[in-house]
Amino acid sequence: MFSLRRIAATAALLTAALPAWTAQAGDTDAKAPAQEQAVKVEPAKEQPKTSPSDPMARVNGTTITRQEVERAVKVMLAQNQVQQPLAPELMTQAQEAALEQLTSAELLYQEATKQEPKDLEQQIADKIAQNRAKFSSDADFEKALKGVDMTMKDMQLFTRKDIVISNFIEKQYADKIKISDVEAKKFYDDNQEKYFKKPESARASHILIGVDEKASPEERKKAKEKAEALLKRVKAGEDFAKLAKSDSTCPSASQGGDLGSFGRGQMVAPFEKATFALKPGEVSDVVETQFGYHIIKLTEKQEAAAEKFDSVKAKIVEFLKREKTQKEVLDLVATLRSSAKIEKP
Repeated sequence: MFSLRRIAATAALLTAALPAWTAQAGDTDAKAPAQEQAVKVEPAKEQPKTSPSDPMARVNGTTITRQEVERAVKVMLAQNQVQQPLAPELMTQAQEAALEQLTSAELLYQEATKQEPKDLEQQIADKIAQNRAKFSSDADFEKALKGVDMTMKDMQLFTRKDIVISNFIEKQYADKIKISDVEAKKFYDDNQEKYFKKPESARASHILIGVDEKASPEERKKAKEKAEALLKRVKAGEDFAKLAKSDSTCPSASQGGDLGSFGRGQMVAPFEKATFALKPGEVSDVVETQFGYHIIKLTEKQEAAAEKFDSVKAKIVEFLKREKTQKEVLDLVATLRSSAKIEKP
């Protein structure tokens, strides 16, 4: 789905300018400010006046301005959910991290322009038209642009970069990378417990005779006696769902007491223990919790089990492909940096 913040992030982070397979490449530096926010600092000294057009770096002759860095910082901090304002030295760290990412993005874009798609201008126009169509009016669209400190010219440039870089990565790396069945199976075997294990779950219905936390012993006794009487009726063959609808004080009564499926840790301990001790079709004794007295009927139970390799193979292949592509791209950026002329005024 289109997001103006994603377009702004194209210039903010190398990884935001790339397709999904490089989505985590720039996380390390971006999160540093959040980890040190509690540091106490002295009031900052008065700084010299600055301008949005001030050059912060030149990458092979292309200028990265203060405005671009500040916009990148806003996006970076928002993506990492960092509370603002930051202490001065932490803001400096964030600006340095953003400038590094902008530098990497520019290097990658410069390399990618060597393989621009022939219909680039039409792709840019189509993409912007698609984005514009998601807003009810030009005014709303322009307001959204201003919300991320962008002009239409900025958006055109960032859309260009996004398309050029995506096209470059597709042709240069993604289309060429193949994941063998052996690689996919090894990843599955090595990570089965971590990623592919379905936890034990149960589906149950219950009849609840609720009791207020401040109920007197006599009131609790009456509630328990009512639950026990209902249990006898269930065991005598009366329909569980009908009794739940007529007598249960839980909102689930309207569904015949059905609570749906749940795993361990989702219900209070006494309820969970009683539920998972049952076999499908069985009904518990009266179970007491802080909510009152329950009669539980287990509908079905799924034992913990790993998903089969064939059912997750496609996802594994896509994940490993993204991992390999990301590494190739980051290695390329490192190589480009080694030969680039990067100046920081």
